[in-house]
Amino acid sequence: MGTSDEEIDRLLGKLTPRARALLLTGATTWRTKAEPAVSLRELVMSDGPAGVRGEAWDERITSVLLPSASALAATWDEALVERLGGLLAAEARRKGVDVLLAPTLNLHRSPLGGRHFECLSEDPELTGRIGAALIRGVQAHGVAATAKHYVANDSETDRLTVDVRVGERALREVYLAPFEAAVAAGVRLVMAGYNAVNGTTMTASALLTDPLKSEWGFDGVVVSDWGAVRGTVDTARAGLDLAMPGPEGPWGEALARAVADGDVPGAAVDDKARRLLRLAARLDALGGSDSHRPVPTGESLGGERSAAVRASSAVRDTCLSVSVDSPHGAEHLSDRAPSPNRGSSRPVPTGESLGGERSAAVRASSAARDTCLPVPTDNTRGTERPSAPAPSPTRDDRARAHVRTLARRAVAAGAVLLANRDVLPLDPERLATVAVIGAHAARTRTQGGGSAGVFPGEEVSVLDGIRAELRDRAARVAHVPGPRPDGPAPPLAPDDCTDPRSGLPGVLLRMLDAEGRELYAERRLGGRLLEPRLVPGAHTVEICARLRPRTAGSWTLGVAGFGRMSLTLDGRTLLAGDFPPRTDDPAVVHVNPPAQYATADLAVGRDTLLVARRELAPGTGRATVLVAAPPAPDVGAALSEAARAAAGADAAIVVVGTTEHGELEGHDRTDLALGATQDALVRAVTAVNPRTVAVVNSGGPVELPWRERAGAVLLAWFPGQEGGAGLADVIFGRAEPGGRLPTTWPAALADAPVTRTRPDGAGRLDYDEGLHVGHRGWLRHHRTPAYWFGHGLGYTTWSYDELTVPTAVRAGDDLTVRVRVRNTGVRQGREVVQVYLARPASTLDRPVRWLAGYAAVRARPGETATATVRVPARTLRHWSVAEHAWRTETGTWRVLAGRSAGDVPLAADLEVVPAPGE
Repeated sequence: MGTSDEEIDRLLGKLTPRARALLLTGATTWRTKAEPAVSLRELVMSDGPAGVRGEAWDERITSVLLPSASALAATWDEALVERLGGLLAAEARRKGVDVLLAPTLNLHRSPLGGRHFECLSEDPELTGRIGAALIRGVQAHGVAATAKHYVANDSETDRLTVDVRVGERALREVYLAPFEAAVAAGVRLVMAGYNAVNGTTMTASALLTDPLKSEWGFDGVVVSDWGAVRGTVDTARAGLDLAMPGPEGPWGEALARAVADGDVPGAAVDDKARRLLRLAARLDALGGSDSHRPVPTGESLGGERSAAVRASSAVRDTCLSVSVDSPHGAEHLSDRAPSPNRGSSRPVPTGESLGGERSAAVRASSAARDTCLPVPTDNTRGTERPSAPAPSPTRDDRARAHVRTLARRAVAAGAVLLANRDVLPLDPERLATVAVIGAHAARTRTQGGGSAGVFPGEEVSVLDGIRAELRDRAARVAHVPGPRPDGPAPPLAPDDCTDPRSGLPGVLLRMLDAEGRELYAERRLGGRLLEPRLVPGAHTVEICARLRPRTAGSWTLGVAGFGRMSLTLDGRTLLAGDFPPRTDDPAVVHVNPPAQYATADLAVGRDTLLVARRELAPGTGRATVLVAAPPAPDVGAALSEAARAAAGADAAIVVVGTTEHGELEGHDRTDLALGATQDALVRAVTAVNPRTVAVVNSGGPVELPWRERAGAVLLAWFPGQEGGAGLADVIFGRAEPGGRLPTTWPAALADAPVTRTRPDGAGRLDYDEGLHVGHRGWLRHHRTPAYWFGHGLGYTTWSYDELTVPTAVRAGDDLTVRVRVRNTGVRQGREVVQVYLARPASTLDRPVRWLAGYAAVRARPGETATATVRVPARTLRHWSVAEHAWRTETGTWRVLAGRSAGDVPLAADLEVVPAPGE
């Protein structure tokens, strides 16, 4: 199918005005509408950017999990990021996904931003370049990328309603710049955010037309964030093209009526429909072409069914289902406010029979089904069905090896060595004992929290990676968890409980009617169930688990969700009440609902039955989470144990980081502290072993008050499924840490120039800092951070020897800068050479200096290398508010080169002369 305007117009002519309007609202949570009249199939969308979840929140349907976006930006390596985009595209195609909702191009305006892990950088130039690379990688393989969240959606507090007040110049030069780069890279979709900018909500903003569609020439689709469309006429008159999710919403029939009544111009709807058809043509979704889209099967990249799905196949045979799976089942019970988790019309693959026919075993046990205890079954229940023939081992091994190798490489490429006092890399041949310390070592946090979350089929912790590296060597690995990190109780994990019916690891999920009768049941792998299947008559979600305590004492137990909820232990009520939602933020209601807690004394060796229930009601979603935590170990004793292990080791590796409730969508942070216990842990270890490597497991900046005491400080970010393997490569010298900071790290929150993320009483958030975001703000206020933007060490050293710039350049032209560096260390290495601009004599408000370009070079010990850095003309221009146009100042400029925003040893002058005719 061609994408010519003539062909699109021909197809558009086949549709009535009403049909055109109806196309512009989603058919389901994740799908657009099909239109047989023009052979248009549905387009399937999925969240990103660290993985491709698909249409369902089901832990048995696994996905490849890459490092967080902040880690990808830390690579400063566009070629690698482009390859990772290709990997995401391959994953999308195997899951039947057409549109990936990534990358996130909002900026790290304040270190308190709760979603920094999903964003790339504090800097518009770096964000634009890395984002464009991911877009190219995704779209080169037939999947559309989405630049989000347009625009100034840089924090989470009151994100649905916040009115960001930002000056025209800062908006153009800082916040719109990454989106302009995305459009230049050919991005297919742009997502309008929830927030307002300068008084107008983004889904109705004139910014969707100018500059996006007019000045930049964007010819793709502007899609709303999920639930961000709040009105019909104002949004339809603006540049918004597609309202998601569906089928309910402010557009649909209301939009068709508005067109018929003349409230919305028909030409505006025609343009929106034309853009949607153009997108479909580019994705081979128009004109009956659908051969490239596989049927989604829950398989991960390479065609392999996840280990979790295989492991759960037996228990899924014991699931008792007595209802028909209807696309409208119990829809009246779910929240009508658009949600990222509303049920799709296509069932989630679970291996169950949903045809509505009761089995004989179910009919015989109808009375027993009022509980979650074992029920009478025939003698085939609980046995595993014969599995389908496995894919070819050779093909399977090759596919898995490719994915794991690339993901592992990305970990090392983004890991930032913040400090090193001749400790790293560790030589495995010289180690007899390595102490690996910290709860994050064994349960490394691989991703941030929120709608972009996926379920990896396998995860390599830091402890796993170190053990694997030293397995065939003489070194002994001793793990000590240390004190428990501060934070709430986690969801119940399958190694702590069993399904009371099957006896297999996991929990039993049941859907009950208003009388408590079972409508549906299945074993699930853990206590966090965000999309319990809706069936006709559904009234209550129930999660049952046989808890097997391995630690005696006072346990913290709880249930997360909204509405009327209860929690019982062996039939005894621990808590009950009605807990209404305090926000309609979909990330809170449907992904991270708050928990209600109780305590109970449990004994080792005595199993207990834990049952959580929550009623379904409009406005409360359906996410239900069963949480449990054993009594925390004595902090003093845990610290002493960690210190003893470190003192007796040749090297200590202590892993600390943020918790699941510290960095997540829907919430900004209130501080940057890791918590008193984790800071005390690092201090205790470094006090007894100078060869201590502190590994920091976070998605954004945290305070490191002990950083001068550690032998080395290595920033791991949220490293994805291969995190432990890639970090072991760095720690033991198989790979050089390739990362450079994409955002400035303060020593203390109070030092940061921008800390306000909470709107005022009128709902306004003023970007008073203007252009001075990130390192620009630090330089303006003459403050020194813990680590500058661009900072990162390798395993060698470099000297900056010469900077060559042209004597003059015409306004509006790119220029080329050359920087000669020399490897002064003892091993081969990679250096990211950064070029900054300054305009000391400017009559305008300008940053002290700002990033203009970068390039990486490699050299052996003693060799020199020359970095050729292209400085695009856009980095010299400024937005003239008076003229509403781009202008470039002529005169003397300063070009600087170095290793970070705070370390620029080379400088030279550049003369910018008027362009011909000016």
